[in-house]
Amino acid sequence: MIDIVQQTTTPLAKPIDNDGNLYDLLENRASRTPDEQIIRYRDKNGEWQGFTGTQFLELAHSLAKGLIAKGFKPGDSICILASTSWRWTAMDFAITSIGCVVVPIYQTDSAAQIKRICNDSTVLCAFAGDDRLRDSLESVRDECPSMKDVYLLDDNTLTALKELGQNVPDSEFDVRRKAVGRDTVATIVYTSGSTGASKGVELSHGNFLFTVYSGFQFMPEFTLGEDQAMWLFLPLAHVFARYMQFICIGGTVQLGLGDNFKTIIKDFQEFKPTLILAVPRVFEKVYNAASQKAGTGFKGRMFNRAAVTARDWSRAQQAGTKLPLGERIRYAFYKKTVYSKIIDVFGGRAERAISGGAAIAPDLSHFFNGIGMPLLEGYGSTETTAPSSVSPFHHYKIGTIGTPLSGMTYAINRPVEGYQYGELLIKSPSVCLGYHNRPELTAETIEDGWLHTGDLATLDDEGFATLKGRMKDIIITAGGKNVVPSDLEASVMKSEVVDQCLVIGDGKPFISALVTLDLDGVNDWLQTQGGEPLKNLEEASKNAAVRAEVERVVNQANAQVSRAESIRKFEILPDTWNVENGMLTASLKTRRGVITKNYSKLIDTVIYAPRKK
Repeated sequence: MIDIVQQTTTPLAKPIDNDGNLYDLLENRASRTPDEQIIRYRDKNGEWQGFTGTQFLELAHSLAKGLIAKGFKPGDSICILASTSWRWTAMDFAITSIGCVVVPIYQTDSAAQIKRICNDSTVLCAFAGDDRLRDSLESVRDECPSMKDVYLLDDNTLTALKELGQNVPDSEFDVRRKAVGRDTVATIVYTSGSTGASKGVELSHGNFLFTVYSGFQFMPEFTLGEDQAMWLFLPLAHVFARYMQFICIGGTVQLGLGDNFKTIIKDFQEFKPTLILAVPRVFEKVYNAASQKAGTGFKGRMFNRAAVTARDWSRAQQAGTKLPLGERIRYAFYKKTVYSKIIDVFGGRAERAISGGAAIAPDLSHFFNGIGMPLLEGYGSTETTAPSSVSPFHHYKIGTIGTPLSGMTYAINRPVEGYQYGELLIKSPSVCLGYHNRPELTAETIEDGWLHTGDLATLDDEGFATLKGRMKDIIITAGGKNVVPSDLEASVMKSEVVDQCLVIGDGKPFISALVTLDLDGVNDWLQTQGGEPLKNLEEASKNAAVRAEVERVVNQANAQVSRAESIRKFEILPDTWNVENGMLTASLKTRRGVITKNYSKLIDTVIYAPRKK
């Protein structure tokens, strides 16, 4: 039920016409910058290669004609199961340009998930990034009646498609392209399912185009600025990565594409992006690595003082004040000697970063803001075609998710019984068409044009939104206290020894937490403490020094909340939570229900053990 108590809209600077084809973005870019490299990547030998605007347009055009020659009709679904690469992007433009539908699948999805997605979306053909992924598709092919072909997404396949397309006249491509409009489905993206079974979200060309053009108006310094570059390493199966692909190519940004998280720092340093897009864990690891490198001697003390000064500067800036003269002098000194070296880790040109996918600890945000690279938090979902808000580049508030993008409206629904906050509602042309084959769920989720996000939030007087947690995740203790687990979890995960943290306590007498460890982080930390490395997580979970470090960050987290909201007990687990064992979603969010069920015996008999009579 819609019962709005607050509402804010970011006005458009000029009207947006989103009745078109995603191919328009590439064609317009090629006409503006035909000879500039718009895409760069590393080849198999690690050497840098690229495509000019003209080259990439010709590639997408020839692949699209190849698909027409193969007999694909408007509305046909084609699956891509591959890592982020220029081939993925080229096929994306080719498939959607002729009215076909891209169905992306995460590389980490199980055979059962692949089968369900392919059958639900009636996939006719699939492209796999390598032999292993092709085998995954082939293993379910007999159980997917509609899937006729599985191809490797490699140079041989692309060459064969281009050759087939030579027999298709340009006029036939033009007819197919022009038949695509605002309401044509471009993709069906299956959500990662942190709150239940995955569902296919139908996104149209108009959805994407509105969000891209809105982004042009909201952050023109980046999207339409000179000499801008972004390194994209997030999986293109995720809608936010797809959106960034489109806005970079549609704007003036050089897009770097890669898939190796292990070489991300080297890639940053050589590609030299002006905007960093990453999840909070990347920034946590950079901070922890800088702290480790400084050590415990003079350099370590200097780094710690520099970190405190950076946070002090940030808090003063956010409050609209200045540091005292002595601290300003120290800040200027640290900017040259400490902060610049950290920014160099990201290539030296990054002026700001966008962090998404999970809550980020305020201390970490203040640190990076203080060193000169603000971490701007945003918000979005598959249903909103990726971002619907982000902190404005020149007026940002740490701890918020910013203001709605241009032409988008946020509203707060009246809080329901048992909740302190109201649900965030969104109205925008970027809101999805609905859920594939799920009309009842669509009607429940999109009501009178308003998208029910399932997230609790507040709005301030300037239209900045602050998330208060998911309605399904908010913990209501036995005493009736509402607790936002994400804030506590982000704070605990600041420690380099911690990999994941899940706060629990719904219906229980107090709040507690399950903690998993990062073995590499543990051993790096132990080295600075003069300790010996540990062989496995079993040893680490029982180590007294490690437990003391976890207890330290738990106490820090507790200092930010009331006693009723604080973590009273925690258990360090000798386990890893990942996508493969079902504990994390494909976008690396904890699956709260799965985890609590898996550890139900521990929770009930150890953490909340009944009192002995």
